[in-house]
Amino acid sequence: MKTVIAIGGNALVEPSGRGDITAQFSRSRMVARTLADLILQGWQVTVTHGNGPQVGSIMRRVEISSGEVYPIDLGLAVADTQAGMGYMIAQTLRNELRRRGADRECVAVVTTVVVDAKDPAFANPAKPIGPFMRQQEAELHRDRDGWKIVEDSGRGWRRVVPSPRPVRIGELGTIKELVQRGHMLVAGGGGGVPVIEKENGEIHGVEAVIDKDLTSAIIAAEIGADALVLVTAVEHVYVNFGKPDQRGLTKVNVAEIEKHIADKQFPPGSMLPKIQAAVQFLKARNDATARVIVADLDKVPAALKGETGTTITL
Repeated sequence: MKTVIAIGGNALVEPSGRGDITAQFSRSRMVARTLADLILQGWQVTVTHGNGPQVGSIMRRVEISSGEVYPIDLGLAVADTQAGMGYMIAQTLRNELRRRGADRECVAVVTTVVVDAKDPAFANPAKPIGPFMRQQEAELHRDRDGWKIVEDSGRGWRRVVPSPRPVRIGELGTIKELVQRGHMLVAGGGGGVPVIEKENGEIHGVEAVIDKDLTSAIIAAEIGADALVLVTAVEHVYVNFGKPDQRGLTKVNVAEIEKHIADKQFPPGSMLPKIQAAVQFLKARNDATARVIVADLDKVPAALKGETGTTITL
């Protein structure tokens, strides 16, 4: 049984907000326990992950060290987080499995993702990255560095960048071969390093970030995953969330979930991308036995048994 598990970057940051490397290793060890449970139950696991807090920290370091060391662009920052976070997840997972008597390798793949140079997202940057800023600081970056800035929910100002849809996984052949050989993988971190493909076949990086759940859906469909697991901080997908008639969905099909999308039940900045990724995966797999699980990380093993979480099927 094959599964792709998409973990948010915030899952590797302590709830207190402390996100230094010691804390990230500590959180990685917690994630590894859940992943090891699944592997020992017979699941072949491919891990994808977000990188919002981590890439924000990297870009902040670039800003602070301006004039002292060479700058890097956003694409290289995504690649840096893929390598660093992939290393942490792979190391802690292998150590956890070894403690349980199962010596297994885990491979981290720095992954590029082709996007369409004409994607309308490039004309409408909307994905927040990096820390919150005061208005004066944000306007300085706008005027000096050409950043697009927005006020974010009354919490401060943030830089926003384009978030184009993923079209194709650059290293897909390698990923599929490694999965076929039975290896555990960490791939597609941060949604992948966004690149565009020129007419001559060359690829070049672009200043953008990709939604990791949409990339996860492509990887899961291409490797023939039996389940795509989208990790959240809540136990279920809810309709009428936060209202007196709030209701958690336990089992739902694509037709039902698409009706909820049309009814604008899912916030664009949080649950909607996950639901869109779920629909994309199930339609691409076109297999009645394939499923998407949306659940809290600690409850993923139980959710895959149908005991909790939200299960979405074709």
